[in-house]
Amino acid sequence: MRFRIYNTPMIVKKIEKEKAILLRQQGKTYNEILKEIPVAKSTLSLWLREVGLSKPQVQRITEKKRISQLKGAKARRDERVRSSNEIFERSEKEVGIISPRELWLMGTMLYWAEGGKEKAWRIGGRIQFGNTDPFMMKMFVSWLLITFDITPDDLVFEIYIHKNSEYRIEEVKSFWKEALGYSLKEINNIYYKKHNPKTNRKNIGNVYNGVLRVTVKASTNKLRQIAGWTRGVYKNVAHCGIV
Repeated sequence: MRFRIYNTPMIVKKIEKEKAILLRQQGKTYNEILKEIPVAKSTLSLWLREVGLSKPQVQRITEKKRISQLKGAKARRDERVRSSNEIFERSEKEVGIISPRELWLMGTMLYWAEGGKEKAWRIGGRIQFGNTDPFMMKMFVSWLLITFDITPDDLVFEIYIHKNSEYRIEEVKSFWKEALGYSLKEINNIYYKKHNPKTNRKNIGNVYNGVLRVTVKASTNKLRQIAGWTRGVYKNVAHCGIV
């Protein structure tokens, strides 16, 4: 008499378990095994918890995990770059053409945020504006020349930079001259900030170019004019519900 053997679920699982153990003993990773044996990862972990691996097998699995993590990190980084570039391009187009009035208001707001102010205890003063961003500095210097009856000869430029970057000062000066173009004939003064070794600074190396500050000669009345513009901005935004 012949008996027909059916592949019951229990027999199938037993075969899958034996195959999984064999693959693991060959040094395969869980993900590699799961590609051949479609079971839950928790089930696979239960089957293989007592399977020992040789040192070379452990090293291979560790290296596979490291490579997989690197690939995953690169894929995520590439996606962030792609997404960021898409946002940058879309946002850039939203700005459109800047009118002279808009430019005037933009420069006024920049100075309100970053510029030097006349103090109640110190009457007088000059227009002074500094930043680390070369695009902001170029825009502001252009704004000065467009807004007021002045020339590049009325501007004084100074660099404030950490002492431990002194060896790069010629490179830094070239950076700012190139960034501002025709407006920057020379750097009038260099001021070095004492380095504090305890500070964990990120703005170091070749990407650090200090702060460029521009001062407008004999500009007390112009400074007060900008202060009046900022007051006007504040008073005229009431319809926006800000004040």
